[in-house]
Amino acid sequence: MRKPLAFVLATAAGAAFSQTPPKLEPLPDVPPPPPGVQDIGADDPRIQIKRQDGDRVEEYRDGGRVVMLKVTPRNGPPYYLVDMGGGSWMRRDSLDDGVRVPMWTIKTFD
Repeated sequence: MRKPLAFVLATAAGAAFSQTPPKLEPLPDVPPPPPGVQDIGADDPRIQIKRQDGDRVEEYRDGGRVVMLKVTPRNGPPYYLVDMGGGSWMRRDSLDDGVRVPMWTIKTFD
């Protein structure tokens, strides 16, 4: 039983190694963008961390636009500045919106 299995495996391995790889061609260069189109920070990281006067400021970006800041002071709890749209910023102590899924105990087994 072992000899036929070893023979089949060796034959399959030999067939796999005897195949020649296909001829590969280099990819063409990426064409430049059409006129009038600008890349708005697509290569920018989505989160940038900066230090300002001992505070840690994390910028969260979406499409090259800052949408939220997380400020962690040296001596104090972190807080968030969230862009509400149109350049108006709102300070929040947490990102928890207070919505809770109702959960009740239906049955307990002792």
